[in-house]
Amino acid sequence: MIGKVGRVTGRVGPGLVGEIMVSVRGGSEAFYAHPQQPDEVIEPGTQVLIVDFQAPRTAYVERWSSS
Repeated sequence: MIGKVGRVTGRVGPGLVGEIMVSVRGGSEAFYAHPQQPDEVIEPGTQVLIVDFQAPRTAYVERWSSS
């Protein structure tokens, strides 16, 4: 999962359990998400990069841009 790009569907931020959608096995799956930087807030619709992962469904993310 580390290195995959997803999209925030539920706000990610301090004290929150956010949600991201990630393309997996030919479909999309939801994962719980926390910000890699503890004080960062990431709004729905933002693309993120998974930088750490804890099985079964928890990702630590940072903002990602393809440019």
